[in-house]
Amino acid sequence: TGFQNKNRVAILAELDKEKKRLQNQSMNSPGASIPLSRPALNKDFRDHAEQQHVAAQQKAALQHAHAHSSGFFITQDSSFGNLILPVLPRLDPE
Repeated sequence: TGFQNKNRVAILAELDKEKKRLQNQSMNSPGASIPLSRPALNKDFRDHAEQQHVAAQQKAALQHAHAHSSGFFITQDSSFGNLILPVLPRLDPE
């Protein structure tokens, strides 16, 4: 285990040196402050695309249910993954 610990320390030291070298190199390069990727933007775009896909699926399921059933349905987020939920009409008490 002593050899493994020394090996890990050496690897971490090597990685730290490489990290510092890359940071110094990026500071000396023109345009270094421009990020190459925007992970937050990509995540927001994926989330928005997924929401649009779910909305399209809900609309299609709702249209299918209304065309093939005499019941009434609404779109609703469900804990169980249902895209639409059946709605029972309220009857006025007499």
